[in-house]
Amino acid sequence: MTYNFLDTWTGINMQRIMLGLVVFFSTMINADTGDNAKVADDQATLMVIIDEIARGWEQADGTPFRKHFLNSERSRFIEGGGQNIGLTDLIDNHVTPEGDALDGLTLDFSSVEVHFEAGFAWAIANVGVKATVKKSGKNIHNKGFQTFLFRKVNNVWKVVHTHSSSRPVKAEDKAHSH
Repeated sequence: MTYNFLDTWTGINMQRIMLGLVVFFSTMINADTGDNAKVADDQATLMVIIDEIARGWEQADGTPFRKHFLNSERSRFIEGGGQNIGLTDLIDNHVTPEGDALDGLTLDFSSVEVHFEAGFAWAIANVGVKATVKKSGKNIHNKGFQTFLFRKVNNVWKVVHTHSSSRPVKAEDKAHSH
């Protein structure tokens, strides 16, 4: 029997290579699971933020806006063809006055899609708006879309921009809704 050094060396190295691949892929699977868990946590956080903002609108309460929006005079918040520049402008000239002007305001965000990219996220949602104008008694029932842009600041998600666009629900749309 002859001893072949190359066969022994190759066998040992193949074992090391296989072990290395197992460790590498195990690490990748765990890292992927960690990333997926982090994305799920971030997505859940953004959904809570969106829900708290909806409650802030409904109650004409600026608190969730102060908590979740980046307080920057460069931030813009667009709705119905108008815009508020900066957080103070949004709260003082939009959120609070709607509480004085509207009864029973409800916002329903549905079919929310959240996307992430390196400390930045955006959410797109269907939005339903219902309220009664206090002065006239006119009922409002609109449907449309809402976009939120988020930036991670000091490891906390902050809203940096919103855009809402909705239209009155047509009579035939109301007849078909269940």
